Amino acid sequence: MIDIAPVTEEEKKLWPKTVVVPLDLAYRDDRGEIVPLVDLDMKSAVMITSKKGSVRANHYHTSDWHFCYVVSGKIDYYHRPTGSDAKPEKVTVTTGQLFFTPPLVDHSMVFVEETVFLTLGRNSRRQEVYEADVVRIPPIETL
Repeated sequence: MIDIAPVTEEEKKLWPKTVVVPLDLAYRDDRGEIVPLVDLDMKSAVMITSKKGSVRANHYHTSDWHFCYVVSGKIDYYHRPTGSDAKPEKVTVTTGQLFFTPPLVDHSMVFVEETVFLTLGRNSRRQEVYEADVVRIPPIETL
């Protein structure tokens, strides 16, 4: 049995209100800097590389959310509420930006450049947990 916690109203209150998430100020001293990315309970962190012109996602999650931090490159991120037939909104996200995808949002990522990004997620990224929560959809980036 796969254990995925239901999303609560209290949890939803902690989510960002915009796709691109403003970053808190970095802590800087003569050693360098520390950039705060996410301060929520999560169960996974993965680094993904994507070749220029490739496409990822075209799915939604039933309970998972994820923050994505672009280490290098550029992503055209398409999103819309799950179940909508509206044209997806396109947001271009570049190096040094953080963006958020809540559950029940259709999304697709088109990699405009060779890209490296971190994905910080609510649920475990073990394949069986991921597959139990993800619902694949037809491509939305071409609509």
